[in-house]
Amino acid sequence: MFYEQRMTVPDSPAALRAEYEDDLATIVDQHGPAAVAAETDLEQDVLEALAAGDSPDLTLEAAAEIQSLAEGEPGSETIVTMALEHLLLGMSTAVLDVEALESYIDLDLEAKEIQQKIEGRAPMSFEEFVHVQYVIADGAP
Repeated sequence: MFYEQRMTVPDSPAALRAEYEDDLATIVDQHGPAAVAAETDLEQDVLEALAAGDSPDLTLEAAAEIQSLAEGEPGSETIVTMALEHLLLGMSTAVLDVEALESYIDLDLEAKEIQQKIEGRAPMSFEEFVHVQYVIADGAP
């Protein structure tokens, strides 16, 4: 589950995202795109694309909404909070600050933007979350 603390990651952010998207697609398949759309704020075509193996644009909140539909999972707000807290914890463990993240992340984000997103003060795309998580876990001792 993407919101858990990661200590290891696959070879690339793309592989990490594919792992998470497979998990989310399984949830969509189990419930059906129409049912997931009815229970979340996501459009059915986005869910169908995810189930088909595509990588649609998702926010961290949207991924959390899908994840929360799996049996035994907390609510989506709790998932987002846990995901962001694990990023902060991972930064402490890996001894990384936002400037270091900015230099290692393969996205066009400034340190201030990264900090705002990790602190939940600015919206974060799922792509951004995966990249930040990848850099943190890859740099963890």
